[in-house]
Amino acid sequence: MKIITAFATDDGKSFIKRHFGDAYYYDIYEISASEAKFIKRIKNTTDEDQDIHADTKKAKGVTVLLKNENVKVVVSKIYGPNIKRIRKIFVCILMNNKKISYSTKTIRKNIDIIINEWEKGESRSYINLKYK
Repeated sequence: MKIITAFATDDGKSFIKRHFGDAYYYDIYEISASEAKFIKRIKNTTDEDQDIHADTKKAKGVTVLLKNENVKVVVSKIYGPNIKRIRKIFVCILMNNKKISYSTKTIRKNIDIIINEWEKGESRSYINLKYK
């Protein structure tokens, strides 16, 4: 099985050091147990109200943006309070490393765990994966 995955990045190489929704871009990959294939980069076009922490409008904007790309899994080093909202729609993966290339390998190795979490529907939790 293949899953469409979005990585929060500003440069295409590393994760951002901010919340997932604050990324300038999302790099979209198609990942299976045997390969990780880069599909495209999309710009984060959501607006944010600087005075509102955990802005629901921002969460909805990112969700719509990624759902339009058929994303099922989102990956970042850091999530904010909106993780409670977006985990109902995506499998949220928290990575301990900074390199996206390492993360694609870790996701490939753990694809069964990720698919199992996806199948839980809105009751899914986030997954904390460590690069080894």
